[in-house]
Amino acid sequence: MSLAATHTSVHAVRSTRDKLAHFHQPMLAQIGDKPFDDNHWLFEVKWDGYRAVAEVTKNDVRLYSRNGLSFIDLYAPVVRELKKIKDDVMLDGEIVVLDEHSKPSFQKLQHYDENRNRPLVYYVFDCLRYKNKDLTGLPLEERKKILEKLLPKSNIIRYSDHVENDGITFFQKVSEMGLEGMIAKRKNSTYTEGKRSNDWLKIKNQNTQEAIIAGFTAPRNSRSYFGALVLGLYEKGKLKYIGHTGTGFTEKVLKEIHGLLKPLIRETSPFEEHVPVNSPVTWVEPVKVCQVKFTEITDDGILRHPVFMGLRIDKPAKDVDHVDVKKPNQKAVDKKTNPSQKHAPGKTASKKPAVAKNDPAAKDGVIKRVDGHELHLTHQSKVYWPKSGITKGDVIAYYDAIYPYIIPYLKDRPESLKRNPNGIENKGFFHKDAGQAAPSWVKHIPLHSESTGKDVDYILCNDKATLLYLNNLGCIEINPWSSRVKNLDKPDYLVLDIDPSERNSFDEVIEAALAIKEVLDQAGANGYCKTSGATGLHIYVPLHAQYDYDHARDFAEIVARLASEKLPRTTTLERSLSKRKNRIYLDYLQNSRGQTLASAYSLRPVEGATVSTPLTWKEVKPGLHPSAFTITTIAKRLAKTGDLFTGVLKEKTNLNTCLKKLGA
Repeated sequence: MSLAATHTSVHAVRSTRDKLAHFHQPMLAQIGDKPFDDNHWLFEVKWDGYRAVAEVTKNDVRLYSRNGLSFIDLYAPVVRELKKIKDDVMLDGEIVVLDEHSKPSFQKLQHYDENRNRPLVYYVFDCLRYKNKDLTGLPLEERKKILEKLLPKSNIIRYSDHVENDGITFFQKVSEMGLEGMIAKRKNSTYTEGKRSNDWLKIKNQNTQEAIIAGFTAPRNSRSYFGALVLGLYEKGKLKYIGHTGTGFTEKVLKEIHGLLKPLIRETSPFEEHVPVNSPVTWVEPVKVCQVKFTEITDDGILRHPVFMGLRIDKPAKDVDHVDVKKPNQKAVDKKTNPSQKHAPGKTASKKPAVAKNDPAAKDGVIKRVDGHELHLTHQSKVYWPKSGITKGDVIAYYDAIYPYIIPYLKDRPESLKRNPNGIENKGFFHKDAGQAAPSWVKHIPLHSESTGKDVDYILCNDKATLLYLNNLGCIEINPWSSRVKNLDKPDYLVLDIDPSERNSFDEVIEAALAIKEVLDQAGANGYCKTSGATGLHIYVPLHAQYDYDHARDFAEIVARLASEKLPRTTTLERSLSKRKNRIYLDYLQNSRGQTLASAYSLRPVEGATVSTPLTWKEVKPGLHPSAFTITTIAKRLAKTGDLFTGVLKEKTNLNTCLKKLGA
């Protein structure tokens, strides 16, 4: 017997024999509106997994879903850890599987039998019974204090911590991490078993929805098994159509879902209404539940761009009876129960979320429709450059205006995102594996990283909506690959990065750039110069994807060496900082697959809000300084010069001819 055959599959936990005769249904949350600050509330991460209740006694451990399906066999590692608890307890939490970035992955949980190498975690956020005493009547704060003390030290069973009062900041952090959202809970709330209460509110960063599978369409082109799943939910006891999804499936999942649906095929539609689909439908009994993510919901309740995430074994179809986010014209929780109106000081009933009076960055969210997509642009007045007062909103406005100029240098290129969500005085971080957390309409591509041995899901910035989405994540700087997805091993240009030490003047940087130009002129190659936006200069040589990275790097090294020979006192090819001895580094090693530099017209997170700006060679002379090219000056310059970098993507350079001219 194979190892895989010894495990219980997620999809095997479905039969009535797995259903417990007696079980406790957990308390459920209402849909919240927007994040809010309130000292009567605490805020937890909304985990993307299976809700699970655990009952531990001296003689027994039970672990089951919200609809009473036993998880004992499926999640045996959790059960083993629960047995270490010596007291009689009942716990409420969420079972998740963590991906390679330590984030919950519903897809990996749903296929746990194939992902047993990934960390399995039971995040526990409530205690309903302790030492045979019912705790459901105690305030939540007290229950969580008891819970934190009783849990064993374990990597599998973890206390789901919370923050108090500061919901807006917490939600921002959760969103930046790409998590599903947060749960807001009244501190003094009691536990109401099996009921959906407005004492708990789920506030989502990502739009996800449980949906009933009502049918499937015929496959087209090269796809096997089926084309799309037809989705519905119950509304006043009747099945209502909410859209269909044809994306998010692997070949294996297509086969598996098709196998599960075949025994459920029926002759007639389970909908009373006519369903607007473009191809023949095979109808099925509406009993299987799946989870999808989507971009928005229309006025008539249809999900836009739904993407299949996985089946749900923990929820019966009859319970899928509401949309889990607000429709465009749907009000939030009414003013009697809306915490952002009831408790926020000085606030009255309003459609806007309550915010702390002393938090100007949280006051102004903007909804902007771009390329047919609705963008929720948050914290527009948050100051990114404290000395000059330049805000996040200014950054988004800049990229909105510069889009026609920057998009040719971003389109179809994997992006390395430099994020500074807390402004330039915070170091920030690089974010490459960003596709999975992005909206479904954002294009992305998984690529294997030789340095880490893992796949990286790179975003492709192919339209304005994606660009502004990235800016809203705090991406001040955009760093594209030199090659495009159709020819990833052949760059469109080679780059020489002139990187000074702290002791080099910018005039010395200019001198180095002119030395490189002399070598390129001798070779008969056009070089295009731009400011780095920081302390250096970049010189690009167009290749038109004719050569691979090795050829580009070899030629760049020859040019760098010949230029350095002209300026041995101030330049070097030594990569090591200790060996540079305060000389300018002529970096030719940027010409490798996956290496990136700030794009032309990219802002840089440095003092002055400078922009990486293309130059004419006449401008590259003593006295030039990158501080002249900023977020406030670039528009006027472009009105006069236009895009000086267009030749980088259009021209070709014959490197063999160039090498002959250099005698190399």
